[in-house]
Amino acid sequence: MAELLAVPFKKSSDVDIVKPLKNLIQSTYNTEEYSDALTELSRLRSNAIWKIFEKSNLEYLNSYYDQLVSLESKLPPQEVQIPFKWKDAFDKGSIFGGRMSLTLSSLSYERVCILFNMAAAQSALASSQPLDNEESLKLAAKLLQQAAGIFSHLKETVLLALHGEPTPDLAPDTLAALAALMLAQAQEVIAYKCIQDEMKPSMAARVCAGAADLYGDALRALQRDSLRPLWDRDWIPTVTTKQQILSGLAQYFQAAVCQAGGAPGQEIARLTLALKLMPQAKDHPRLQDIYRRCGARLASAQKDNDFIYHERIPEASQLEAIKGAAVAKPLPVQDKYCTGVKDLFEGLAPAAVHRALAASEARKSDAVNAEINKLRDATQLLNSVLASLNLPACVETVAPGSLPASIRGKAAAVRGAGGAGGLRARQAELPALLARNTELLDEAERMLREEEEADNALRAQFGARWTRTASAQLTATFRANADKYRQIIDNAVRADKIVEEKYNQHKESISLLSGSDSELEAGVPRAGGPRADCAALSTLRKLMDDVETLKAERDAIECELKSVTLDMKQQFLTALAASGALDEPALTAAALAAPLTPLRQQVQETVARQEELLVKIQEAHKALMEAQGGASGRDAALARLCAAHDAYQEIDNNLKEGIKFYNDLTQLLVAFQNKVSDFCFARRTEKEELLKDLTQDASRAPARAAPEPPAHHGQVEEPAVIKREAPPRPPPPSAGGSSAPAAAPAPAAAASALPYPQQPQGMPLPYAMAAAPYPYYAAPMPVSYNPYATLPYPHHARAPPAPQYQPYQYPPPQPGYQPPPGGYNPYGPQQ
Repeated sequence: MAELLAVPFKKSSDVDIVKPLKNLIQSTYNTEEYSDALTELSRLRSNAIWKIFEKSNLEYLNSYYDQLVSLESKLPPQEVQIPFKWKDAFDKGSIFGGRMSLTLSSLSYERVCILFNMAAAQSALASSQPLDNEESLKLAAKLLQQAAGIFSHLKETVLLALHGEPTPDLAPDTLAALAALMLAQAQEVIAYKCIQDEMKPSMAARVCAGAADLYGDALRALQRDSLRPLWDRDWIPTVTTKQQILSGLAQYFQAAVCQAGGAPGQEIARLTLALKLMPQAKDHPRLQDIYRRCGARLASAQKDNDFIYHERIPEASQLEAIKGAAVAKPLPVQDKYCTGVKDLFEGLAPAAVHRALAASEARKSDAVNAEINKLRDATQLLNSVLASLNLPACVETVAPGSLPASIRGKAAAVRGAGGAGGLRARQAELPALLARNTELLDEAERMLREEEEADNALRAQFGARWTRTASAQLTATFRANADKYRQIIDNAVRADKIVEEKYNQHKESISLLSGSDSELEAGVPRAGGPRADCAALSTLRKLMDDVETLKAERDAIECELKSVTLDMKQQFLTALAASGALDEPALTAAALAAPLTPLRQQVQETVARQEELLVKIQEAHKALMEAQGGASGRDAALARLCAAHDAYQEIDNNLKEGIKFYNDLTQLLVAFQNKVSDFCFARRTEKEELLKDLTQDASRAPARAAPEPPAHHGQVEEPAVIKREAPPRPPPPSAGGSSAPAAAPAPAAAASALPYPQQPQGMPLPYAMAAAPYPYYAAPMPVSYNPYATLPYPHHARAPPAPQYQPYQYPPPQPGYQPPPGGYNPYGPQQ
């Protein structure tokens, strides 16, 4: 009889986890500090999947599992695009090669398979223990109870983790049977411990009876018709034998209880039943002594009953059942198996906290930008009014033939910022940046389109046998994101045109300000004479001082608004630990109240002061014009120069923001393209696996029987052998698709209303024809969604919505096309 049964391991294959995870961490957390951690994680995975037969394999599995759990809680699960392939643990393949496997791009799937192998390693380590000393018995019992706990945990969570049909070894019924088997073996080891420690017969009988009951449960689970083909041929006979032996041991020890209680008839009946139940124990090195003593005690008890007691011997069916004691219990899955080992991804916040941080930062930016926009809009209105009134130039004391000091200062500021040449240079950068971003987006859409074309072509070729999820169902979020990016680029192009129009409007005046002082004086009409001092002139000069003070205050307020920061990480972590949920809007609003409330009051006060100031300025300017006989052509020219200076500052800021916006968008599009590339690689790997399975299925298909010849053919003594030419093979599908007609494309998915950018769905499920959809992962909007939000005009206009994505239209099949025959393998050896 075998000692303990061990569960076989699931086998995996090497896969690059460093590049996809690095891309995901960079795009999610904007950090590159985890290259070494990812390299170490890859090493842990290699040890976990390749050193499965080493004694230290359980340590490798535990270490990798701990890091995997930590990483899974900190990354969006639907974002992982790594094709994890795991083979069925009980499928031994066939002479044609190949084993049943499942490929999924999910950290949850990887964690489930590693957890399964941890339980298998625990069962293997327990089965290797010599059950003849106390320490080995304790270790084996602990390991088997841990394995039972893991299988029970997987039974409850595997379908939720995989979102589809698993391989047979991960089916809930299979896991339930394995959990029952591990628990029965743990109880058996405890029973051996009771026997070795010579515990009271009553307790030993109950423990053995409990083990027999658990083996009975395990036997019923293993004998289910759907599971019986999975097990090795000796599993069910071994479990049956163990149940009988433990039942016999329970009867043997209960007979001792009957002897002590003065019931020789029951003692003889139980000893007889014990010998009948455990004939295999006479060859067992640890139980043969008990079997020998059982026979000796039966002979002695029968002799005493024949000569002394003469008690009737009851039938076995009349014996009272022994109440089993279930000592072994499934141990729960631990949160962390390796204590004292550094978490490689400790610095990454949990996914929920990271989403809350991103949303909180976006909420803070929106609130701050709203106040800054109020200040800038008010200052813009103030500058436009002053420029239309030629202020402050018209109130400055100027020598005949010279320019006001304010105009000279404005010209010096324009020249110091680069002048018209600097604007043109920055403007010339935008087309190249726009082209780079457009190329990145076009390449991502091309990869998605070609992947869908190849999938549809193979679906048309193989028909119902092509069971993986259609690309259109998996790329809806990718395409929605691409539409979002396309709309952002279109809005930026419109903003570029607005900036260009404003520059053209003030081009001549900006060129004049960019020139020398002599050129500036020559471009402005000469003054007719000095202005006469009056009360209105003095009032305007004082009001201009108030204007400069107001602008300085606003600059200070804007700096304070930009310096507002929120450190919400610890608050979110505390809230998540306390309640398991995050109320991000409430927590962010409470944190923003303290720094923003006084600044908002200052913004309201300065806007109200401006309204009063503008009324006074317009009244004083009207009085001045009445006193001096109206404005001159020189005043109009100076007003144009003032407006050109203000326009230059705004255009220069807009161009700098535009360059920064395009560079930031490039980073987002590179991350998006990397995600699309990882997705297409995972789909390509899955396609190759499915093609291999279909090829193997075709090679294993039985050949058709030759048709019976007609009766009249029997009259020919030596029929001629007719050779037929094999039909020509259709060409194999190319990398971008197949000559087979593609299935009609699915309608384009409507753009989601969730915040940009949305994350892609999970990977396809080869074992599920209609897998449950994955939930969307909503990431926050970029902070600088529209870099031209403060344009002087027309910033209130709303760009028209981007056109809806149109899927690629496949050409209709050519006339006379014939589909390939059933079982055709396009990658097999050519004739």
